[in-house]
Amino acid sequence: MISELKIVTGLRAGATWLKESYWTRPFKLADIGAYRTDKALCLMLMSASPGMLDGDDYRIHITVSAGSRLQLQTQAYQRLYHMEHGACQHMQVEVHQGASFSYIPHPVVPHAGASFEGHNRIFLEAGSRLIWGEIVTCGRKLCGEVFQFRLFHNITELYYQGKLIVKDNLLLQPERIKLAGPGQLEGFTHQATLIYADTRADAPPMADVLLDLLAGEEEIAYGVSQAAGPAIVLRILGNGAEQLFGCMRRMEKVLWQERVITDAMTN
Repeated sequence: MISELKIVTGLRAGATWLKESYWTRPFKLADIGAYRTDKALCLMLMSASPGMLDGDDYRIHITVSAGSRLQLQTQAYQRLYHMEHGACQHMQVEVHQGASFSYIPHPVVPHAGASFEGHNRIFLEAGSRLIWGEIVTCGRKLCGEVFQFRLFHNITELYYQGKLIVKDNLLLQPERIKLAGPGQLEGFTHQATLIYADTRADAPPMADVLLDLLAGEEEIAYGVSQAAGPAIVLRILGNGAEQLFGCMRRMEKVLWQERVITDAMTN
């Protein structure tokens, strides 16, 4: 089943509003920012489906207009059920001049026999910011389904002013690759990826700030890399979805208002 979601933001008197929205089953949108002092738009992506089923084709298009700020959250863990043929998702995000977009979804849980392919394409303009996250688990760990899915393949491409600056190609195929072995997940079962890009001329360095936030976490491994352009990529390995999701949300909170944080650190 083809399912579509479209979001377009607008800016009015310094506040971001939902200028245009369109969705088909099973998607729904809810505005959860009514009691926030932040003038950004905060939306929750909801689904009437328990997860992605065989043959599902999700198509998502988000436009964050110039000067606006959008946080998109998810309702629950994204489950990928047993499939004969597979499911796919294509997501395109446009972050216009001076705009900010943050998306830290709940972890993905691929069930035994699941097959998923995704492709994310993100386009940034001058003065824009991006906070983008992904958490992939080994499956239903407590049910004994550790790396029993068939395929998880997700490609994320980040463009700045038309030039590709980050390409993250995550391929997990347990039948062909020993995911827990050396050179892969090194004994861990869960993986999180955070991509942060700040294209403003006075953008403060944030890599060390993020590493300091993770320093107190136990039983994880992590590292950060500087991309070719104005972006950093941080990877975390762990054994618990809630722990990694908590780490990602804490980093999101800092990055979303990093101006205040870095000013406080330098005073």
